[in-house]
Amino acid sequence: MALIRKRRLTEQQQRRIQKQQQTRQEELDTSNDLEGLVVQHYGRQLEVQALSIPDSPPIQPPSKDGEAAAFWKNIELDSVWRCHTRTNLELLVTGDRVKWQADPNTGLGIITAIHPRRSLLTRPDRYHKVKPVAANISLIVIVIAPLPEPAPGLIDRYMVACADADIPALLLLNKTDLLKENDPILDLLAEYQNLGYETMQCHSLGDLSPLSQRLDGETVAFVGQSGVGKSSIINSILPDAAQKTNIISENSALGQHTTTSTRLMGFGENGALIDSPGIREFGLWHLNLDKIDAGFPDISNLLGHCQFRNCTHKHEKQCALKQALDSGEILPRRLESYLRLVDEITELQQKN
Repeated sequence: MALIRKRRLTEQQQRRIQKQQQTRQEELDTSNDLEGLVVQHYGRQLEVQALSIPDSPPIQPPSKDGEAAAFWKNIELDSVWRCHTRTNLELLVTGDRVKWQADPNTGLGIITAIHPRRSLLTRPDRYHKVKPVAANISLIVIVIAPLPEPAPGLIDRYMVACADADIPALLLLNKTDLLKENDPILDLLAEYQNLGYETMQCHSLGDLSPLSQRLDGETVAFVGQSGVGKSSIINSILPDAAQKTNIISENSALGQHTTTSTRLMGFGENGALIDSPGIREFGLWHLNLDKIDAGFPDISNLLGHCQFRNCTHKHEKQCALKQALDSGEILPRRLESYLRLVDEITELQQKN
């Protein structure tokens, strides 16, 4: 049997087709737009939760005698629809408020517009390009646990990211049932509390009512190393969430990734919880030195008080940071974390 080869389009033909598609979408009638919330994304498609319904909902056409009823999906509040986006829209993420239209005949929809974002959490990908993670977040919960062992440097990176996005952070110690007597993680938690960060403790199988009360009315993003129990906490607060969980790897003592895409779940009357894929490293290569400084409030107020304007804070004698370190005003590990980030950003700037 002869092989049928797919005809290869010329660049001019491809541009013409793309222009036709864009024109069709730009001419789309927006009078029937609905309000929606992006609750999950799958590559080029997104899941949108209906926040409004048409004033005059479309009516399913009757089927002819002897024929099976054609597919039809009613447009109902809180129903979730798989949607495409108009080609001229920016990249959408979980948490975005959008305008969209539904097609009951196919059960699919199209996103026509995006509302202005109140906040946007981003991180660079492996190619050093900035990648949005979630939008319109009002609180970021950084989850740590006795196992896997917390990495203070990673927590500091999260705090810098929160400061850059202007989103409050809550440092949450989970799995308190695994705590040992005089566990050093409690000292770590106290250090951040003394720095002015909000902290809490919980156990995902225990009483989570204090945490639920704190999260009420917030749009919350959970971040942290894999295996710290983010999904277990969400399952305990929202039993219907059915987030996948996994055990700690015995060989590496690191968490195994179970959440594969960022997902938003309604919580209470006006709140929402967002579970994001576990992150073992959180790059900040897209930030400049001023934003790194702002992410260390315990250090930034000392900058500019050294003897030399170009002080490296490593070997100079009249260094305000070293003097503050000697007097106990700043923690050695915080200064080490800060200088490491400064070196990373400086090295990258020199390469570029």
